[in-house]
Amino acid sequence: MFTGIIREIGVAEDIRRKAGSLALSIRCPQTAAEAGLGDSVAVDGVCLTVTSIDGDMLTMDVGEETHRLTTLSGLKRGGRVNVEPSLRVGDKLGGHWVLGHVDAVGLIAYVRPQTTQITFGVRHPAQLAPFIAKKGSVAVDGISLTVGETKGDVFEAYVIPHTAAQTTLGEKKPGATVNLEADVLARYAVNAANRGGDASLLKKLFDYDYAKKES
Repeated sequence: MFTGIIREIGVAEDIRRKAGSLALSIRCPQTAAEAGLGDSVAVDGVCLTVTSIDGDMLTMDVGEETHRLTTLSGLKRGGRVNVEPSLRVGDKLGGHWVLGHVDAVGLIAYVRPQTTQITFGVRHPAQLAPFIAKKGSVAVDGISLTVGETKGDVFEAYVIPHTAAQTTLGEKKPGATVNLEADVLARYAVNAANRGGDASLLKKLFDYDYAKKES
């Protein structure tokens, strides 16, 4: 489990390609200093398992399904990636619940710098549309972002300069591909509705008044 708050930008030092998969070595000093074998680490939003540690470098295997469905298949040596270690009990949840299970690859449709923010337009596959709503959350290359306007197959995300500078998002240009993960809460709500769930029950769930939980 992750939060979408990036710990550091790592660098792909070694990529050993196999048939339909790869072994990926990422130099990420902050994360490597606290990592152990078998730990989960999100790389550009993809949950991977640490298989070896060598100083400030972590090596992780990318399975065939992950290779096929994420942008890691196109990663090149020297490429920069967003890195986040998994949550520990008691850690702050600064973003939203992120699983590291990428739903689809999206495309940066446009980038519009403004005075206090940068607006990114992200084009997504049609099957992701039910899970993306204004004011909701979405992970883009592992970064927790709030959805702004939605227009057909494009949603907007408003990014402050700090986030752009501390992640690879500030390097993205129109046409760049990104890993997308829908909010897990939206995923379960849509799944329940699609299975014939009671709409009134869903409304009660999301309208629950926690201030009255003791009464």
